[in-house]
Amino acid sequence: MKKAVQVLVWFLALTGASLAAASAASTERQPNRAEAYYHYAMGHLYAELGTLYGNRGEYFSRAIEHYKEAIKADPGAGFLAEELSEVYVQSGRLNEAVTEAEERLRQNPDALDARRLLGRLYMRLIGDPQNNRINETMLRKAIEQYEKVAEKDPRSIETWLVLGRLYKVAQNSVEAEKAYKRALELDSDSEEAMTGLAMVYSDVGDHRRAVEMLERVVQANPNLRTLASLAGAYEQMRDYKGAAGVLKRALELAPDNPELKRALAQNLALSHQLDAAIGLYEDLTRSNPKDVLAWLRLSQVYRQKRDLPKARHAIEQAKQLAPDNLEIRYHEVSLVEAEGKHAEAIQLVQAMLDEPQLRSRAPLERAHRAVLLERLGQLYRSNLQYPEAVAAFGRMAELDPDLGPRAAAQIVETWRQAKEYAKAAEEAEAAHKKYPQDRMVAMVRASILADLGKADQAVAAVKRFLDGKADREIWIALAQVYERTKNYAEMGKALDAAEKLSDSDDDRQTIYFLRGAMFERMKNYDAAEAQFRKVLELDPENASALNYLGYMLADRNVRLAEAHELIAKAVEIEPHNGAYLDSLGWVYFRMDRLEEAEKYLRKALERVPRDPTVNDHLGDVLARQGRWKEAIAQWSLALKEWEASAPSEYDAAEVAKIQKKLEGARVRLAKEAAASAPRR
Repeated sequence: MKKAVQVLVWFLALTGASLAAASAASTERQPNRAEAYYHYAMGHLYAELGTLYGNRGEYFSRAIEHYKEAIKADPGAGFLAEELSEVYVQSGRLNEAVTEAEERLRQNPDALDARRLLGRLYMRLIGDPQNNRINETMLRKAIEQYEKVAEKDPRSIETWLVLGRLYKVAQNSVEAEKAYKRALELDSDSEEAMTGLAMVYSDVGDHRRAVEMLERVVQANPNLRTLASLAGAYEQMRDYKGAAGVLKRALELAPDNPELKRALAQNLALSHQLDAAIGLYEDLTRSNPKDVLAWLRLSQVYRQKRDLPKARHAIEQAKQLAPDNLEIRYHEVSLVEAEGKHAEAIQLVQAMLDEPQLRSRAPLERAHRAVLLERLGQLYRSNLQYPEAVAAFGRMAELDPDLGPRAAAQIVETWRQAKEYAKAAEEAEAAHKKYPQDRMVAMVRASILADLGKADQAVAAVKRFLDGKADREIWIALAQVYERTKNYAEMGKALDAAEKLSDSDDDRQTIYFLRGAMFERMKNYDAAEAQFRKVLELDPENASALNYLGYMLADRNVRLAEAHELIAKAVEIEPHNGAYLDSLGWVYFRMDRLEEAEKYLRKALERVPRDPTVNDHLGDVLARQGRWKEAIAQWSLALKEWEASAPSEYDAAEVAKIQKKLEGARVRLAKEAAASAPRR
């Protein structure tokens, strides 16, 4: 239908200006659109007859001749070259067409119709860009032809659109942007130019401009296709709230479309609109009780909402429908972990790895096995089984050498968490030598260098990756290096640079949180609180911000009721997080609720047994209860763990405080022992 309209408009414009905008003084023959339309119609008819009667060659030959006559009559009608190239393909005469067009250009280099045809034919020979099967020679030749057409006929919108597509395939974003902008200069409402330009911006990571361009497209033509493209651009920005808003508009156009409901529900969940997401997923399961994916996603949202019984019910429904589905079983592992059953979660992953179908060397099965091995390593690490975690990550690298850098980074991080800094540094240097250009390896190596107090080396390791392309994450990594090395002035500058590149609320939350931590370490508590409040305005259930703000209040012994409310909410969200459990125990200590304080601090030690702060806090609780021997034992452990800490984490002031408490407790214990000793 679109082509028919295009042809009709073209035909009705018999008295209009030529697309080539030839001047009156031009010696070229003026377009004869009536003659061109006749030959186009005949060519189209014979092409359809050729297809209808089993690719009959004589029909295709007649079609080709008529299309050639149509092009002669109106050389500026670019779509004729496109359709002629299609006929050549259908008739299997592609090489013949290329030879013929090349010969014609040798005789007349100014024959733009031949260049358009040749460009189209080369495009047919490029291959499949989506699967990275590209004939670079044909791509280059196609670009050359259309560049020459654009030079001779710069007012052809179609030529600039084709060039934009070709430059994009060639990954030449600069020229692609120029081509699409030239098309927009000629037609400011060109949907194809705006969409193409948005794709170019998306490719180079400029998602904000991609969204702006697609907003223009949607404003002009709000249909399912354009709305889906705009929603996808918002997702690229990780602006899931924006994506959800666009998908709601799409769903109004197709209220019974299950895929739209599914996409909307996913974006609602990602933007923390959990009740709305649950409503959509439940609607999908009511409409189709056998919708496995809807049950699975419903389980995930209920887990996110911390309603674990309903999450369990939904995933059991999914398992009944597809008992062998790996994705369902993989997400069940996360549910089991959320239920606090860490050993069982490990067993579930190991059981999947032991199944025969995953032992195949086929690419898909190898990929699944690699994902499971990484998950196994993470579970071992969170369960404090560090050697087992390292072994799992090592198996992941053996299975797929392409995952070597990722596995190496995980191994380094595992030894860091185990406080085995020498091993972590050794692994980091080995990985750096093996994968010198890998960003992930560089970032974990920089973290280790910072831990060991090698600030200049750590900064240099990160800065070399600043290239103007994906710099936001590099600036954040640099800020974290400066934080570890206590260079807060440079940390602030790095965060400012990262904030300028932050498009979504999630991106900004990260910046605000890190800036809050920076101000807290600088003892600028009012500024720190303001930053954490900004995080909570965007996400009231950000557990990290709730905990940090609550602990900051409790540690200063101010607004304890509010501190308790904040920390208790963080623990409700992540009930097995050792740091949050420590914070809750500490606020109970400040409130003089000692039994509860001891309970949560001992729970914290089960999750983070080598954190000196937790030992110190528990020592304070025991001392206030008069249990001096136990308090001495905890403070002694705290000093031991401080001594084992990385140089960047070592806090001489905290160590001095603990030593003073320890000495005082020992003196007090000795006095009590002397006082209670029998007199002779």
